[in-house]
Amino acid sequence: VSRLISKSKAEQNINAEKSACASGLLAALLFTLPVYLLFYPFKNAFSFLFSDDGQMKVFSVLLIGLAFTSCYAVIKGSFWGNKNFLLSSAIDIVEEGIMVIAGVLLLRGISSPLDGAVNASLAVVISYLFSFGIAFLAFFFGKGRLGNPVPQCKPLFSAALPITAVRASGSLVSSAVAVLFPAMLVSAGSTPSEALQLFGVVSGMVIPVLFIPSTLIGSVSLVLAPELSEDFYKGNLKRLSKNVDRGVFTAAWISCALIPLFHVLGNDVGRLLFSDATAGKIIEKSCFILLPMSLAMITTSVLNSMNFEKRSLVYYFIGAATMLACILFLPKKIGVFAYPVGLGANFTIICLLNLSFLKTVCPVSTLVLKKTALVFSMILPVSILGKLFYALLLNAFGSLWAILLCGVIMGVLEFGVCFLFKILTVKTVKVLFFRK
Repeated sequence: VSRLISKSKAEQNINAEKSACASGLLAALLFTLPVYLLFYPFKNAFSFLFSDDGQMKVFSVLLIGLAFTSCYAVIKGSFWGNKNFLLSSAIDIVEEGIMVIAGVLLLRGISSPLDGAVNASLAVVISYLFSFGIAFLAFFFGKGRLGNPVPQCKPLFSAALPITAVRASGSLVSSAVAVLFPAMLVSAGSTPSEALQLFGVVSGMVIPVLFIPSTLIGSVSLVLAPELSEDFYKGNLKRLSKNVDRGVFTAAWISCALIPLFHVLGNDVGRLLFSDATAGKIIEKSCFILLPMSLAMITTSVLNSMNFEKRSLVYYFIGAATMLACILFLPKKIGVFAYPVGLGANFTIICLLNLSFLKTVCPVSTLVLKKTALVFSMILPVSILGKLFYALLLNAFGSLWAILLCGVIMGVLEFGVCFLFKILTVKTVKVLFFRK
């Protein structure tokens, strides 16, 4: 919806913009209302999906919010297409606050864990209703209007299906990894309990920490997407190239700035957060996947913004196949590190394929590639200095203070190196992070 609105603005077609939002809402209702009509009257027929009645009760409550949160997603897409990021972000934050407040109130005096689960689900539904209501009012009071949905149905589904396929496939791949990885660890010599424990460490402790940059990259992608779409459809290649360069360099700089921090402090951060030495060791040694991960994310977003979702889907499958191959064949050689290596191979292949294709449409400039090489080259010296600082601070302070102080020192050092070699300037920082 966001991209279709950007396209409509580029073509100065107000009716198409109204149609895009209406088409999105129609799609949301077409996919959610039949679920209600099937599930609630014939609830018993779906009991095989759940291991007990308690799960059915929780699902029944959560399902109420399905149509509302789906329609809210469409309205949010309208906000994004109109570059109104502050409003959608504010509604999201308030939604989380409502969920917490409602949860605290509803969970007071509960008599059983099941009642707690049902009431917690009800708090989630209340927050969905609130965010939908506020967004709906903001949309219409902000002069948002709906048009005939039919003209935009085909382009909407054409663009949405590949992205939906990626998300659905992502769930299937995650399930396959959850089954295959422990089995491969067992075949490599681990006991079943050790294999499950190691899988839990990687999937529940290591990956959430390593994926912290994805939050920042996702924000950059979100802000750039409407501009990229509008420039692409207008044929404004000069500004399109600038924004592509801006996104790629920002992703590269964020990841290269965080890699030394993770490499130097990851071991003790894992021990401190999870009380698990294995988690810290894996974070320390696997942090180098941050660069291909960040570049794969930003370049995929660029392709999707330019109407190349189908190509992104193909590249996703190639990368996922590579990751599964690593999980199948590497545990006997590198053990638990097969999973992070598989993720790194997946992101590297997607990144290279995306950049290769972008060459034919809107190539990344040589200057940005040189700057990326420079920020990558600072990883080693900053990491060495960071280890020296950390060793000194650890002797003088406890682990927590040593981590915090060393993190600040390394951050200042990284910014200093970037400004010294003119990788960053005050003007660059303003354009990257503060330009509307």
